[in-house]
Amino acid sequence: MPTKPYTTVQQQLTILNSRGIELGDDAERWLGVVTYYRLSGYAYPYRVINDVGPPVKRGDDYEAGTRFEYVTRLYEFDRKLRTLLFDGLERVEVALRRGIADIIGKNDPLGYLDASLFRDSFAHADWLDTVHTKRLAKARRRDAAIKHHFEKYGGECPIWVAVDALDFSDASRLFEGLRARDQFQVAEAIGIRIDLSVLSRRQRTKVTSHHPMGRWLEQATVARNIAAHHGRLWNRGLAPANGTAMRTVRGLEGVPAGQSESVFGLLCFVSVVLETTSPGSTWINKVRTLIETELLSIPGRTAAEMGAPEGWRSLPMWRE
Repeated sequence: MPTKPYTTVQQQLTILNSRGIELGDDAERWLGVVTYYRLSGYAYPYRVINDVGPPVKRGDDYEAGTRFEYVTRLYEFDRKLRTLLFDGLERVEVALRRGIADIIGKNDPLGYLDASLFRDSFAHADWLDTVHTKRLAKARRRDAAIKHHFEKYGGECPIWVAVDALDFSDASRLFEGLRARDQFQVAEAIGIRIDLSVLSRRQRTKVTSHHPMGRWLEQATVARNIAAHHGRLWNRGLAPANGTAMRTVRGLEGVPAGQSESVFGLLCFVSVVLETTSPGSTWINKVRTLIETELLSIPGRTAAEMGAPEGWRSLPMWRE
């Protein structure tokens, strides 16, 4: 299949205009600094629907009255949303590291080296190889605190030193590898307290054998990578996370009862963690204000595209 031909900004403006977008005065400037392809992801929801599906199929032309301004406003909203989410996830990551360090370190400062303390399904050797050959090796060159530890003590790092060299993915994988009892202690330490009494026997068995927060951390890792690489986020499908048991956590009533794959559920999760780990945080207020003042002011856009349920603003967490 032949590669699509290169187009100049002027040609891109002609294409957009021919497909029904009202360009306005700033379109040329925007296309000069943000690629046509990048902006097309924000223009896509304005394309005419040819088949309601599923899946929904859209044509090349845009709905009547679509302005280029709507596309750039959506782009700006998404940029600010990524910044807020990245800020929240930073605090989740730090709290997760602390929780894991406590649960392992109180029994054995070097317990993370012992595969027998983790699930049989955990690829401990691979994880540990990443920690030694990539994370700690790099940290020894660039992190003064970790470099000082090696120079003063030598040998292996205790878990509370090692976790500071981990990235979010490493910490998430380590949580997945913990035995269920330890997972529950870490989760509750950062504010995720599941009410087992309202679950069915089958659900309790499943949850008590493997804490569902592991999948939410996996989802958070995906979203963090999207944000770090400046990708489109607001309507993106993320790694699925089970919502049934997590809905029993105060503040997570609004996540889907089945699989949660949207950014709205993740925003709720981050907010619940911050209530415990960052008392007095106004993070969720900033997120709500951003949605209300920027996303909902753009014609044709709704919070449902983020996965928000009907009446989301009446949920306890989202009330003013």
